[in-house]
Amino acid sequence: MADDSTTTITAVFETREAADLAVEHLVQQHGIARSDIFVQSASAKNTSGSAPSGGDVSHDGSARSDAPLDGEIEVSADVNSSMIRAVQRTFGDVGAIRISTG
Repeated sequence: MADDSTTTITAVFETREAADLAVEHLVQQHGIARSDIFVQSASAKNTSGSAPSGGDVSHDGSARSDAPLDGEIEVSADVNSSMIRAVQRTFGDVGAIRISTG
Protein backbone atom coordinates (compact mmCIF):
# COMPACT_ATOMS: atom_id res chain seq x y z
CA MET A 1 0.00 0.00 0.00
CA ALA A 2 1.31 3.46 -0.92
CA ASP A 3 2.08 6.06 1.73
CA ASP A 4 -0.31 8.98 1.13
CA SER A 5 0.72 11.02 4.18
CA THR A 6 1.44 14.71 3.80
CA THR A 7 4.50 16.44 5.20
CA THR A 8 5.31 20.14 5.43
CA ILE A 9 8.75 21.16 4.23
CA THR A 10 9.95 24.66 5.09
CA ALA A 11 12.88 26.55 3.61
CA VAL A 12 14.29 29.96 4.44
CA PHE A 13 15.74 32.29 1.79
CA GLU A 14 17.75 35.51 1.92
CA THR A 15 16.10 37.02 -1.17
CA ARG A 16 12.60 37.29 -2.53
CA GLU A 17 14.02 36.31 -5.90
CA ALA A 18 15.19 32.92 -4.56
CA ALA A 19 11.88 32.35 -2.75
CA ASP A 20 9.92 33.08 -5.94
CA LEU A 21 12.18 30.74 -7.91
CA ALA A 22 11.55 27.99 -5.35
CA VAL A 23 7.78 28.40 -5.74
CA GLU A 24 8.03 28.23 -9.53
CA HIS A 25 10.11 25.05 -9.38
CA LEU A 26 7.68 23.40 -6.96
CA VAL A 27 4.72 24.18 -9.21
CA GLN A 28 6.28 23.59 -12.61
CA GLN A 29 8.74 20.76 -11.96
CA HIS A 30 7.00 18.87 -9.17
CA GLY A 31 3.34 19.60 -9.96
CA ILE A 32 2.60 20.85 -6.44
CA ALA A 33 -0.62 22.87 -6.33
CA ARG A 34 -0.04 26.56 -5.66
CA SER A 35 -2.62 26.32 -2.86
CA ASP A 36 -0.25 23.92 -1.03
CA ILE A 37 2.64 26.43 -1.06
CA PHE A 38 2.94 29.26 1.45
CA VAL A 39 5.25 32.30 1.44
CA GLN A 40 5.75 34.61 4.40
CA SER A 41 8.30 36.59 6.32
CA ALA A 42 10.44 34.38 8.55
CA SER A 43 10.08 37.02 11.29
CA ALA A 44 7.44 39.43 12.55
CA LYS A 45 8.73 42.17 10.23
CA ASN A 46 7.47 42.90 6.73
CA THR A 47 10.35 42.07 4.44
CA SER A 48 11.44 41.26 0.93
CA GLY A 49 14.48 39.37 2.18
CA SER A 50 17.72 40.09 3.98
CA ALA A 51 19.84 40.68 0.86
CA PRO A 52 19.08 42.83 -2.20
CA SER A 53 18.17 41.09 -5.46
CA GLY A 54 15.99 41.66 -8.49
CA GLY A 55 13.76 44.70 -7.95
CA ASP A 56 15.51 45.51 -4.67
CA VAL A 57 18.63 46.67 -6.54
CA SER A 58 18.79 50.17 -8.01
CA HIS A 59 20.17 50.93 -11.46
CA ASP A 60 23.63 51.65 -10.05
CA GLY A 61 23.77 48.22 -8.36
CA SER A 62 23.25 49.39 -4.79
CA ALA A 63 20.36 48.35 -2.53
CA ARG A 64 17.30 50.59 -2.84
CA SER A 65 16.51 52.56 0.28
CA ASP A 66 12.76 51.89 0.00
CA ALA A 67 13.07 48.07 -0.07
CA PRO A 68 12.20 46.52 3.32
CA LEU A 69 15.25 44.24 3.73
CA ASP A 70 14.41 43.38 7.34
CA GLY A 71 14.70 39.60 7.40
CA GLU A 72 14.49 36.33 5.59
CA ILE A 73 11.61 34.80 3.63
CA GLU A 74 10.06 31.44 4.44
CA VAL A 75 8.54 29.13 1.83
CA SER A 76 6.68 26.03 2.98
CA ALA A 77 4.94 23.34 1.00
CA ASP A 78 2.61 20.52 1.97
CA VAL A 79 3.79 17.54 -0.05
CA ASN A 80 3.24 13.82 -0.31
CA SER A 81 5.85 11.99 1.72
CA SER A 82 7.24 10.41 -1.47
CA MET A 83 8.33 13.89 -2.65
CA ILE A 84 10.30 14.96 0.45
CA ARG A 85 13.81 14.40 -0.93
CA ALA A 86 13.04 15.96 -4.31
CA VAL A 87 11.55 19.09 -2.73
CA GLN A 88 14.43 19.40 -0.26
CA ARG A 89 16.88 19.14 -3.18
CA THR A 90 14.98 21.80 -5.13
CA PHE A 91 14.99 24.17 -2.16
CA GLY A 92 18.74 23.67 -1.79
CA ASP A 93 19.39 24.09 -5.51
CA VAL A 94 17.68 27.50 -5.61
CA GLY A 95 19.48 28.86 -2.55
CA ALA A 96 17.73 27.92 0.68
CA ILE A 97 19.85 28.74 3.71
CA ARG A 98 17.86 26.43 6.02
CA ILE A 99 15.48 23.55 5.28
CA SER A 100 13.33 21.73 7.81
CA THR A 101 10.78 18.95 7.57
CA GLY A 102 7.97 18.37 9.97
